[in-house]
Formats: sequence, C-alpha cells, structure tokens
Amino acid sequence: MIEVKNLVKRFGALTAVDGVSFSVGRGEVLGFLGPNGAGKSTTMKMLTCFLPPTDGTATVGGKDILTDPVGVREQIGYLPESAPSYGEMTVVEFLEFIAEVRGFLGAERGRRVDAVVELTALGAVRGQIIETLSKGFRQRVCFAQALLHDPPVLVLDEPTDGLDPNQKHEMRQVIRRMSAAKTIILSTHILEEMEAVCTRAIIIARGRIVVDTTPAALAAMSSLHNAVTLKTAQAGDALLERLRGLPGVAEVRFAPGDAGQDSRYLIVPSEKRAILPEVTRFLEAERIPFDEVYAERGHVDEVFRRVTSAAIPGREEPTR
Repeated sequence: MIEVKNLVKRFGALTAVDGVSFSVGRGEVLGFLGPNGAGKSTTMKMLTCFLPPTDGTATVGGKDILTDPVGVREQIGYLPESAPSYGEMTVVEFLEFIAEVRGFLGAERGRRVDAVVELTALGAVRGQIIETLSKGFRQRVCFAQALLHDPPVLVLDEPTDGLDPNQKHEMRQVIRRMSAAKTIILSTHILEEMEAVCTRAIIIARGRIVVDTTPAALAAMSSLHNAVTLKTAQAGDALLERLRGLPGVAEVRFAPGDAGQDSRYLIVPSEKRAILPEVTRFLEAERIPFDEVYAERGHVDEVFRRVTSAAIPGREEPTR
C-alpha cells in the first residue's frame, strides 16, 4: 500500500530526511519512532503531499506523491501533530464542513459524520464549540475528520498527544479495530504506544532509518532480554554468590529491600540465553522462598537510546 523510495528533504544546509526507504502492507500498523528532530514529521508531510521531497518519491495505493498528489490524498486519512481545526465551529459543524470538502452531501454527509462521531466517542460534545473543548477532545475531533472518507491508509502523527490515560486506551482500541482493513503509520516518541498497537517498528535518527523490525525483536535487542528478576525476602552475600555461579549467568545485580520489603536480584544471562528454568529449579531445590520470579522481555527504551545516540555510519542496511 505504501512504498517509500529514497526520500530526501533538505532545508538549506540542513538535511532533515536522508535517503529513507520502506514499504508498508495492508493490515500493518507501523510505528515510526525517533527523538525530536529526527525527521518523523517531515517524512509524514512528504508522504501526505504537504511538503515536496528534495529527492526520491513514494507511492500510496499505487498513486505517486509527485505525479498524482490528489490521488494520494484520496487514499490517506491524515492526523497531523497539533492538528488544526476551526475553533469557532461546533464539533458537528466542523465535521460536516470537512465532509463537504471531501464531496459528501445530504444524507451521506450526515451518515458519515454520525459514524465517526460514534467511532471516536464524541457524542457527548458533538454540539460544543471546538475552542471550548479540552486538548484531548480537540485531538479526537481531528482524528474523526481523518476517518470521514474511510481511507485505506491512515497517517497519524502523535495521535494520543494530550489525551489522558483512559482516552489513550480508547484511541488505541480504535486503531487496533481498524488495523485489519487498513494500512496505518503511527508516528510517536512514546515507546509504550508502539508496543501497545504496532506490528512493526522503524526508528529514525538524524534523518536515517537505523532499525526496522518487530516490537518483539526490538525488545530482544535489549541487553536485559531474558534476564531474570527475582524478588525474595531472603538476602545476603551467600545467595548472591550462588546465583552468580549458576550455568549461563553473566552477572547478578542486587538491590536490597527497605524494611519489610523484598530484596531484588536481576540475573543477567550470557548471550541473552533463556535461564528462567535453571533459576526456578535452583530455587525449588534449595527451598528458597520467593514472591516473584520472571524473565524480562527486554527494555525497549534502552535499545531506543542506544541506536539513536550512536554514531550513524554511512548508508548501511538498517538493523532487522
């Protein structure tokens, strides 16, 4: 559905996007991640025909952003960062206006507005002036306008910006429900969001892709992948040394508990191998009481910091 080919965008001497290429199929939810200034929003703006590329091109649903920008816009529902709206309009007036811009009139206009109001849970504020809404509700109004024409592709730039935890959960549920029938690119710097809704993750830094993989594989890149956390009231140097002596253990980090609290051991394996069975067997054999013992999936934030802060070599293939 989306094919991005060597996109470049320069602003004078600044290269904001530097040779970005990727493709996205129907049913994929692609998390587009990166630190502030990495080139995420600029890539989104080129893909949605708001900015022309300096070099390269992209197609959306077979339509080229350079030769058929109107055809591209027909394929896309776009929620830009800090999405604009007309504050003096009510929610319904704004959505009806956007529906007319999209070419929907009469009963069809009303049907589509009612559908997106229900989908984005705006019923309680449908008659309210937009400038009186909370930031979270304004964000939902702008999300609703992106859905009016039922596009096959959604490009969402920070879609949960300004939403409270309950609203974030609702927004993610909506994205999950739509993902089977649509292609979705979700630009975010919130790693929790990527893990919650995305089937794939691209990390961009300094205008270049440095990682392209699944969320699970991204977590597996963590130095703590398959590390075992043990919480127990039994603490001391003797247990620490015995844990360090277990097969496949590279390191054990110890954090004593406060008064009346469990101590915590982080048992780090060599070469990220799975050691939870060995640790569990040891605890059972030695009859060591514990409250929790579990394997760490890996810390995505650690991976994100490492790959975005590292010096980026010349045009190498991204990590997969």
